[in-house]
Amino acid sequence: MPRLPLSDFLSGPADAPIFDARAPLEYAQGHIPGAVSFPIFSDDERAQIGTTYKRVSPDKAILLGLDFFGPRMSQVVKAAQKLAPRKEVRLHCWRGGMRSGAMQWLLELAGFRVHLLDKGYKDFRRWALASFEQPQPLVVLGGLTGSGKTDVLHALARREEAILDLEGLAHHKGSSFGAIGQGPQPTTEQFENDLAWQLHLTPPDATRLWVEDESRTIGSVAVPGPFYAQLREAPLVVLEVPRAARVQKLAEEYGRHDPGALAAAILRLRKRLGGLATREALAAIGDEDMEKMVSLVLDYYDRTYAHGLEGRPNVLRVPADGCDAEANADRVLAAVRQWPGRQPA
Repeated sequence: MPRLPLSDFLSGPADAPIFDARAPLEYAQGHIPGAVSFPIFSDDERAQIGTTYKRVSPDKAILLGLDFFGPRMSQVVKAAQKLAPRKEVRLHCWRGGMRSGAMQWLLELAGFRVHLLDKGYKDFRRWALASFEQPQPLVVLGGLTGSGKTDVLHALARREEAILDLEGLAHHKGSSFGAIGQGPQPTTEQFENDLAWQLHLTPPDATRLWVEDESRTIGSVAVPGPFYAQLREAPLVVLEVPRAARVQKLAEEYGRHDPGALAAAILRLRKRLGGLATREALAAIGDEDMEKMVSLVLDYYDRTYAHGLEGRPNVLRVPADGCDAEANADRVLAAVRQWPGRQPA
């Protein structure tokens, strides 16, 4: 079959899984969202072939590859049949070269319909990075720590607003406590891939794309520079929730988690909190007084966020009386709809 350009490859057929023929380490570093790791070589085999190619000859490297791949051909076909019972797959490697070509040959020999990505994963990465340069109709949802911004974001989605959950993609809530209760973070490359894919899925006629106010880094991953620049310049809706409500929400949320993880988060902040506040916060964890611990930490986070608002253009403040996500989603929507040109009144 002819090679497909990236747009055709990504758009269909939906029931044909994407097989990534690169080595497992390459896949772990970053892959097309939804793709299945289906390596033609293991990490060690790939390293041996690469060394042979550089130090001996390309011909010897090809023969070594055949030695590795040949005995596994039957297993590869059986695995493909389990993953794609309809016997139709989308396939790629790094550049659309020998690895995907060899896998395509084998699968077609076994009766599969194979859609091969022209120029491989490398072309997807070019597309993903270029997508961050495209202007987006961002409206940023801000607010002090504990305001329930992520909950409001998803309440907006239930109102058929377009949203982008950066913290969900990053598996991190963006603070020293942000990894607690979350799964492992993706690599920055995978975060970029997932972000580009979510932007691609945003309806082209969306008048607004809601995104939570974030720092340049979310845990260990970095928000792409061009996209972050747009986020910093976009209209900012600041949800103003009373401190008492925020303390209660955070105390309930983090009170369910391991005290050791909470203490480790406090210790990461000790230089910013100061010695006395650090000792008092650790003692509060030991006493199971989550509200006191949260209150001590909020003093730091509130100052930091207030400082970060300085110089931000187009800020609209929306008062709220608590952390009810549904009510607050209605509040911010009503405020934005009455905000002519999304400029401050």
